[in-house]
Amino acid sequence: MRTLILGIGNILWADEGFGVRAVEEFHARYETGPDVTVLDGGTQGLYLVQFVEACDQLLVFDAIDYGLEPATLRIVRDAEVPRFMGAKKMSLHQTGFQEVLSAADLLGRYPTRLALIGCQPQDLEDWGGPLTAPVAAAIEPALAAAVETLVEWGVALHPRARSGETRPRLLAHDLDHDAYERRLGGADEETRP
Repeated sequence: MRTLILGIGNILWADEGFGVRAVEEFHARYETGPDVTVLDGGTQGLYLVQFVEACDQLLVFDAIDYGLEPATLRIVRDAEVPRFMGAKKMSLHQTGFQEVLSAADLLGRYPTRLALIGCQPQDLEDWGGPLTAPVAAAIEPALAAAVETLVEWGVALHPRARSGETRPRLLAHDLDHDAYERRLGGADEETRP
């Protein structure tokens, strides 16, 4: 079974970057087998179709406006996922990802299992700002929910051995967490392991 672990969102709009930061942290902590792809989907929209249609199982991290208290996590599965991706759009990437799912379905290559780990954002107006402290703290339980789901799906995961301060980077440029959000002195410095 081919599995895609995907983070989507825009790191330039504070909590809108939750999905990208969650998948980045997942990559830093866990090793997976060759049948698993861990991907920062950012705001790529329809460009993600090739990745979605190539997988059997899809797990997505994203900031979703559920109308709940900030930093509340909600996990939805399978047929519910497209409904929540388009319920209350916060940005263009959500419309784009709903179209990605529709395109994969039209092509007859829709994942057999889907899970969306969504986090209620607190602030989407801070251009260039880091995740708020409550949303940054939600990454830890989001990763626990992801691991639980992936194990249930039969995906083999292994914690990465930590060697000093070097962390494996998913984002190979200066927009990764360490280079971008920490330079801002964001509140999540205190909440990140």
